[in-house]
Amino acid sequence: MPATLFFPLGAIAVSVFSIFYPDSLSPYQKAIVPLLGVVMLGMGMTLRPENFREIARRPRLIAIGVGLQFLLMPLIAFLVSKLFGLPQALLVGMVLLGSCPGGTASNVICYLARGDVALSISLTTVSTLLAVLFTPVLTWVYVGQSIPVPVIDMMINISKIILVPVAVGVLCNYYFGRHLRFVKQVFPFVSVIAIILIIGIIVALNHAQIFLLALPVIAAVFWHNLLGLASGYYLSKIMGLDERQRRTVAIEVGMQNSGLAVALAQSYFPAITALPGALFSIWHNITGSILAGVWSRSDSKKKAAGRA
Repeated sequence: MPATLFFPLGAIAVSVFSIFYPDSLSPYQKAIVPLLGVVMLGMGMTLRPENFREIARRPRLIAIGVGLQFLLMPLIAFLVSKLFGLPQALLVGMVLLGSCPGGTASNVICYLARGDVALSISLTTVSTLLAVLFTPVLTWVYVGQSIPVPVIDMMINISKIILVPVAVGVLCNYYFGRHLRFVKQVFPFVSVIAIILIIGIIVALNHAQIFLLALPVIAAVFWHNLLGLASGYYLSKIMGLDERQRRTVAIEVGMQNSGLAVALAQSYFPAITALPGALFSIWHNITGSILAGVWSRSDSKKKAAGRA
């Protein structure tokens, strides 16, 4: 079973389990950050020197993709949260989610959607590295007037969660890549299992409030993701990007590193703040997979029509 299919199914299953048996996973709250570190290590092990050369080769495309990522998603999160009247803690969770970098599954979704995979990897890499600065600052800009946001401490924590594991992964791939082929093949599933466990822990911690808050949060997550995908696609079209590049930017903008949002939420804010990130983890992989299927079939039909 592909990781992209196993992820949403596993996430839904563990969420249901956590609601009815919360004591099974709630004691493992402190495991969230180490689990995310495993995911970021896996990301680092996929990076090669040519990925960084690709960033330098296409600065305009990188600027467009990363700019839309950090400009649109926190703004959309804030507006959608206000529209649905989410409580303060959930609004913070939505903004924190919107201020995070591109999701680690976006590269696989981009490949399935027949987008520009090299550009996708570059955008994910750059937005992830910039998240050390942008995620805390953007969270403070949108919600800092109503709730304390420990910007400097968050920067330090994000560096530990992201930069260290990614750097270790890059170095391992550079020096020992030929000897780690099997490890790199299984790491996508290891990462998926890690994120699924994170989701389960967060749902277990908030099981008592899930039924009261699930519907408005699901609605907010739905529109946040949909508007991110749509605006990423159509704004990049206005900026003159070709079809493959538009697909890539849409996926990068619409899919967030929700695991990071969850880890930061449970570290600095009330436990319920992590709920939007947990739900987004499930939803954006479903919509991303559906969108990839639609685009892939569209390309296949065009090729078939061209041969006719």
